[in-house]
Amino acid sequence: MAGTTDLLKHHLLFCNLSEDQMTQVDRHSRLVSYAKGNHVFEQGDAATHFFYLVEGQVKLSIYAASGDEKVIEVIRPGGTFAESLMFRNAPFYPVACQALQDSRLVSIESRAFKLLLRESVDTCLAMLGDLSRRLHGLVSEIDNLSQHSALCRVASYLWTQIPPNTLEFELNVQKQVLASRLSVKPETFSRLIKQLCTDGLIELNGPHVKILNPNGLRALARSCSQDMESFTDSFYLSN
Repeated sequence: MAGTTDLLKHHLLFCNLSEDQMTQVDRHSRLVSYAKGNHVFEQGDAATHFFYLVEGQVKLSIYAASGDEKVIEVIRPGGTFAESLMFRNAPFYPVACQALQDSRLVSIESRAFKLLLRESVDTCLAMLGDLSRRLHGLVSEIDNLSQHSALCRVASYLWTQIPPNTLEFELNVQKQVLASRLSVKPETFSRLIKQLCTDGLIELNGPHVKILNPNGLRALARSCSQDMESFTDSFYLSN
């Protein structure tokens, strides 16, 4: 579909491909749209494509036999996901992907892209670096979940969301989804946010967060002794 190359060409996985190679990517890609609540794929579906999120928001989740959901990651625009399955020759998606907002994605055929990788050493190295970063993020997160408090995890997440040159931002992820991502119950997440407010570290008005004591929040986040970016770097590659 015409137009997918314009969306992809500046991304790390595609910027080193030649014009002819990008034409091949375009031939095996299509732009797809999903309404809020719809699934891009279900856990156990055939893993034939990976994805680049153009706009919107999607979550990657695992469902236990009991039906309980664990949110693995929330993907932002500019991120790719499911590409690592190419190297494992994984026949099925190990997670489900659901749109949290109306979303547009580029769906790229994994088999065709894997053939292109044989022709681009730079792209292979970029993907290797991405996979190494994800492994580091996963190890950090295992350490974080096993050794550090839920309050520390929430503080770490909030710290990673602070944009440059301001101490205010919007929590643009549903609280229930965010709680699952941080491995706490929704009621526990609400209690911890209230505690951070009571302690004078943050102020919360609806989804709007204002950091009142950045040094205090940073100290609490740092007490996790983890890579501060592990919450956002573990599962997908962004621009």
